[in-house]
Amino acid sequence: MPLIIAEFRFTPDVVGLVGASLVFGAVFGAGLGGPMADRLGRKKLMLADMIIISTGAATSALANGFPLLFIGQLLVGIGVGIDFPASSSYVSEVLPKRNRARMMVATIACQSVGMLLAAVIALLLLKNVHSAHTWRLFLATEGVIALLFFLLRLSEPDSPHWLMTRGRFTEAAQAFLRIMPEQREEVLQITGDPGNQGVATAIAPAKPGIAILFSRDYRARTMLVAIPWFLMDIATYGVGLFTPIILGAIDVSGKRGGVFTSDFTDARGSAAIDLFLLFGFLVGIWAVPRFGRIRMQAVGFAGMAFGMLVLMIAVSISNSPAGRHIPLVFAGFILFNLLMNAGPNSTTFTLAPILFPTQLRGTASGFAAGVAKIGATLGVFVLPILKGKFGVPAVLGMMAAVSVLGLVVTLAFGREDSE
Repeated sequence: MPLIIAEFRFTPDVVGLVGASLVFGAVFGAGLGGPMADRLGRKKLMLADMIIISTGAATSALANGFPLLFIGQLLVGIGVGIDFPASSSYVSEVLPKRNRARMMVATIACQSVGMLLAAVIALLLLKNVHSAHTWRLFLATEGVIALLFFLLRLSEPDSPHWLMTRGRFTEAAQAFLRIMPEQREEVLQITGDPGNQGVATAIAPAKPGIAILFSRDYRARTMLVAIPWFLMDIATYGVGLFTPIILGAIDVSGKRGGVFTSDFTDARGSAAIDLFLLFGFLVGIWAVPRFGRIRMQAVGFAGMAFGMLVLMIAVSISNSPAGRHIPLVFAGFILFNLLMNAGPNSTTFTLAPILFPTQLRGTASGFAAGVAKIGATLGVFVLPILKGKFGVPAVLGMMAAVSVLGLVVTLAFGREDSE
């Protein structure tokens, strides 16, 4: 974003729109992708979304101004939004129950690997390609990676659980056998007789549509999977996407050069901070199965709020001599990232696939992700405006407030955490 701002002279409002286009697209992608994954199958959507991301990345890299950049990032967001319900439903349906909680956290933990890879690519480009178009090469890499995932996913079977809900027993048996060939006899016994009344009853489709998520049976679960994710994403995307800009505003280096020098310094600081996103997920992989999703989600929200308070203190003493505020800046960011990923960023992704049946899993996951990305859009769009008008402390205060609210909602609806 600093390089794009330098090239096109975007105002804070336009910066917010460009950043928000990515997550705004995810709102539509998740909202459409969830029901489509329940109707058309997980694999078809998991292939389509990678093509959409690649197309959006190419459009972004070739943009000559705001319109194409907005459209390109919107397409990337749509693809990402589709992948949330499609991939979370798929993973929850192909993993053995004994490892499901840990491996689902490991799935979303790959997000931090992507963030670190992005930081490394950005640093390499900034260091070795001294061009005003460096940001185009960076955006193009996401299209290349999406095409790689498209190729890798082609050979995977569709979800056997979804196939059974559609009455496609032969295909379900083949998918099961590819996933767990050592249980061939059990698989054939379950799927071999489409007329089996017990199986037919077990997979009877629920009433379709989002409305059922607000029925008495599912209302509390829907609140639990949607509202905390919404609040977390306000903070996650607001802070995460603009970490280099926030670092630049606080001035962690004590000296400023040209746009490339300052952006490299801020990107390097951002990369160091992003490393703790991975550490947080590693803690989550261990802690979530041990202590439970709700408990870790509550601890995570509390830690996020405390991290923002530490940053507010750092900002208040940023004019002190000898850079005394710098350790506090990194401590606040690290605490925020570590506990966010050990807590709500690990749990919100996994709750909907666990709490809803196969027939509603994609719809519920898509609704929750869509609501979450509305929060992300709000955070990304409001943050640069808030920063421009009221300064960094107002941004940090907003992030602390939404983190506390996430803690309250989690504790209020947390009784629904059962598999």
